[in-house]
Amino acid sequence: MLDLGCGNVPLFDAYQKYVSGVVCVDWENTAHKNEYVDFTCDLNKELPFGNNEFDTIVLSDVFEHIHNPQLLWKELARILTKDGVLLMNVPFYYPLHEVPYDYYRYTEFALKRFIEEEKLELLFFESVGGYLEVLADMNSKFFSLLGFWGRFMANCFQQGTVIIRKTKLGKRICNKTRNYFPLGYFIIVKNIGVHNNGN
Repeated sequence: MLDLGCGNVPLFDAYQKYVSGVVCVDWENTAHKNEYVDFTCDLNKELPFGNNEFDTIVLSDVFEHIHNPQLLWKELARILTKDGVLLMNVPFYYPLHEVPYDYYRYTEFALKRFIEEEKLELLFFESVGGYLEVLADMNSKFFSLLGFWGRFMANCFQQGTVIIRKTKLGKRICNKTRNYFPLGYFIIVKNIGVHNNGN
């Protein structure tokens, strides 16, 4: 399994028992600790891996930092084995972060077009969040900048949203607004082996 843009490897405990080996990759400009990194490389360039090398690739909160997205999609398709799977999450309503290396926000339609262009199979696509979650996230991030009382208010926003989200009205609001006000997207893509990468 390849964890691209791994940072401080927050998902390691979630996936380590399901794979036979893990390769962690990040680049030198990351704002995260690099103590877990196996390879350092720029994801805007060709990746230093062979064709069909990985059964699974994780790309978590990374794609917005790629200024050459078409090349990365081509490389993902190239290094995935036939029937290999890409697990990906991408933010949408989200503040700038890791400036100046924050380039894009992608709609559902842009992401699906990338997948179609590389002749990959979309297995799962879900909009995450909704109006309440976006509102809580934006307010929490703002207030957390304002010291102790700001962090207290941020926590109140988050906890209040969790409570409201569990109500019938809260669930209805989130379900109705998820596709129009997504915090982001979670995607699972399969390499069906129809592109020219050695399959």
